[in-house]
This record gives sequence, structure tokens and C-alpha cells, in this order.
Amino acid sequence: MLLAAPAWAQAPYVALEQRLDPQALADVGLTPAQLQALNRLLRQAQADAPAPVAVAAAPAAGRGVPTPAPMFPGLDDGPINAKVTGQVDGWAPGTVFTLDNGQQWQVLKGEMKLKTARSNPGIVVVPGIAGRWFLQVDEDLPKARVFRIR
Repeated sequence: MLLAAPAWAQAPYVALEQRLDPQALADVGLTPAQLQALNRLLRQAQADAPAPVAVAAAPAAGRGVPTPAPMFPGLDDGPINAKVTGQVDGWAPGTVFTLDNGQQWQVLKGEMKLKTARSNPGIVVVPGIAGRWFLQVDEDLPKARVFRIR
């Protein structure tokens, strides 16, 4: 029987600035002093954690075996590539984007006015931490924080 320890117990602490993208950090709204204090507390908590106990490796999921829920909702999801139906000249909180796959996403945060309107542009809706989603019209432009309404 194989024994395994949790992967986090073997790795050194990684600061939040290295784990999250700048937009996600900005959305949290921590001051530099708060971010430094949180990193210090998390680093200390990891150092103080008891030594991992070896546990039997989980059997491979088979037919009829439920799949465990993701530990961090959103991070296990992949990006959604689609096209917006219609014209896009910008966005602000409340703007609804209807995609060619039938999904609708509403802007929660972020505002942008495009220099030139785009007709049926290709977009990517990318997952963030804690179930947040971000709509990206162009990789060189800021993302809009969105939530799915359909």
C-alpha cells in the first residue's frame, strides 16, 4: 500500500503576491502592511503545523464513486473561450455580455471604454480565486470582474 503526505506539507511557504495575479490582489483590497502581516501569519501557521501523518493514498475513482468537491472553487475550472454576440464598445458595472454558447455574464466590477467598437469579438472568461470570474476582451486590456447570470 502506498503512503502519501499532503503536498503542502513538503513545500515552503509561497507569498500571496506570488500565488495571485495583481487583479485578484487588488480585488482583496489589502494595504501593503496588511498583506505583509497576513503573509507572516500564514508562514508562521504553516511552520507551526504538526508534522504530516502518512495516510493511505486514495483509491482511484471508479464507476459509482463520487468525485470530491474542489478544495478551492473556481481554481479547478478552466477558461471559457467564446464570442460575444453583438457589438462591444466597452463595459461598466451592470453590463451584460451574451456569448455565442448561450451563457450570459454580467459585469460586477471594472469599467472600460474601447477606442473602437468591436463586432462579435472573441473573449475569454477566466476563473479567479474563491469562485470569481474575469472577462477578457483583449489580453492587453484590463479584465472585467463578472458573474454568470445564465
